[in-house]
Amino acid sequence: MAIDGKGKTVLQLVGVVVTMGALAWASVPFYDWFCRVTGFGGTPNVADASDQILDETIKVRFDASKQRGMPWEFKPVQHEMEIRIGEQGLAFYEAYNPTDRPVAGQASYNVAPYEAGGFFSKIDCFCFEEQVLMPGERVQMPVSFFVDPGIVTDRDAKHTQHITLSYTFYEIDLPEETQAALAPNSDADASVN
Repeated sequence: MAIDGKGKTVLQLVGVVVTMGALAWASVPFYDWFCRVTGFGGTPNVADASDQILDETIKVRFDASKQRGMPWEFKPVQHEMEIRIGEQGLAFYEAYNPTDRPVAGQASYNVAPYEAGGFFSKIDCFCFEEQVLMPGERVQMPVSFFVDPGIVTDRDAKHTQHITLSYTFYEIDLPEETQAALAPNSDADASVN
């Protein structure tokens, strides 16, 4: 069966629409991955604890936002803390699912000012994994971090007085394990009949 000129045009348009939809769907996770790999956009490092703690301090501010349509409530438990450079800090963010369904989310993050991103190191973070909240569930999620002492000698970052750590939560598909745990047990249903 041969496809005429109109058929080819329709197929090309369908291909463009499917490609654009796939790119839009993958844009947030891809950008998050890109920033983690390259450090672009002030994305912090992931590291073990610092072995040097300075007498100088720095203020760390915490910010939270959600992608449009994300049904959770999401906020930092405290908005700011002052720590010594190199000292391990621990902060918490709170998430609440006010819906009547389980909702899965993933957090993307960045650091401002941009120059400080390479010196802000996370030891452990809720953002490293997908989060699933059941209906009405409220959780506090930790992030442990330190500011690398190299910040005080860096040409661009040495005058930094405060750093802002920002998270944005976006909704993702429920993990298969969660879907399976929530699905009605077909064996039990079959034995009842």
